Amino acid sequence: MGTLIEIEDLTAGELVSWAISTFAGEFAIATSFQKEGMVILDLAARGNAGIFRVFTLDTGRLPEETYRMMEKVRERYGIQVETVAPLPEELEAMVSAYGPNLFYENPDLRALCCEIRKVRPLQRKLREFKAWAAGLRREQSETRAEVRTVEEIDGRLRLCPLAAWSSEDVERYIREHDVPVHPLYERGYTSIGCAPCTRAVLPCEDQRAGRWWWEQEARRECGIHFAANGKVERHA
Repeated sequence: MGTLIEIEDLTAGELVSWAISTFAGEFAIATSFQKEGMVILDLAARGNAGIFRVFTLDTGRLPEETYRMMEKVRERYGIQVETVAPLPEELEAMVSAYGPNLFYENPDLRALCCEIRKVRPLQRKLREFKAWAAGLRREQSETRAEVRTVEEIDGRLRLCPLAAWSSEDVERYIREHDVPVHPLYERGYTSIGCAPCTRAVLPCEDQRAGRWWWEQEARRECGIHFAANGKVERHA
């Protein structure tokens, strides 16, 4: 394996191919079926004979359109998408204590909901892999402006093959390769997560404005990539 600096110089397609050949079944693509994740998945499926895995966090509050995308991936690419759910006992305790829509109450309870439904399930799932890919791009928000293409976190590599891509780069790839697109984009969504916590954006708003829009804090992240201090790391 080359140094991280050498690996960072690879193109997105080369980086995905390198990960598949290097880690085989211990490399996975994490996707919520947004455009970036679908591009990475398409790159992996295109011309790679090696083994790779795909998983998604099924929080229990996803929009129906996301489940339809999961089925479309199975049909189009023949990939069995692995779903990762929160622990029932943790979910039951949280909902019993604070109600099903606790995230609207205050930022701390919203963070707790993301912790139970997303952060902890992701951390448990990542124990199965030596490397994984995510669809982060530097252009998406201020908190993501310095995200690295390759980074070692918690003893494994996190790859962001599209880190340097623009929105136009993503759209161009989707058009050229006829990549399936999540239906909610047609309704004005630019970022897609749980149904109660995501809305369409206005033309004057940034790409992340539709996530937890009721919060005043500008750093709208769930915690699976970024800690409260804005550093690129997960926390629990």
